[in-house]
Amino acid sequence: MLRLDASTPFELVNARIEFETYRGLQALLLAPPPEHEIAGRGMLALVPGIDFKDGTIEVDVAGAPREDAPPDMRGFIGIAFRAKPHGAAAEYFYIRPTNGRADDQLVRNHATQYMAEPEFPWQKLREECPGVYESYADMESGAWTHLKIVVAGVKAQLYVNRTDQPCLIVNDLKLGHSHGQVALWANITTIAHFANLSIQ
Repeated sequence: MLRLDASTPFELVNARIEFETYRGLQALLLAPPPEHEIAGRGMLALVPGIDFKDGTIEVDVAGAPREDAPPDMRGFIGIAFRAKPHGAAAEYFYIRPTNGRADDQLVRNHATQYMAEPEFPWQKLREECPGVYESYADMESGAWTHLKIVVAGVKAQLYVNRTDQPCLIVNDLKLGHSHGQVALWANITTIAHFANLSIQ
């Protein structure tokens, strides 16, 4: 288990961090810097001393849209892995918590997402391969949600809330056979809490 506290020298990209108790867990809050635009930018907290290629990443996340976020924001929160220096490129698994219990089935089907920025953002993947890189999983906005990511070669699987089966399978990771850092990630429109990070 990695320490998510002030003793860990995270590299921050477009973000600041605070530490607080949230819904019973000691948590890291990933928040926008004092001057920011409420737009589609991502916030990163890169974990020091990690060069991740294959393995398992587990973390508890809680995401909800900020009060000043546009109405179409979903509380985007997740993990970047195999990240290049300063987060210039990375693979991502993340969730859209408000979609998990939406009344519209198509919206529910967009509850989890894979992307690889900067060349393969979610918009491009959805347009070119609808339904392949996102899926449904039950989740609740603002509630703790357990994520497990299993990576091997060019394949990765996302498990949500300790299910036996993955809810999203990617067989063609866009960065190929690569390695890099692991980072906590959230959209700048999100109230983003993280706890219990494990990298194996």
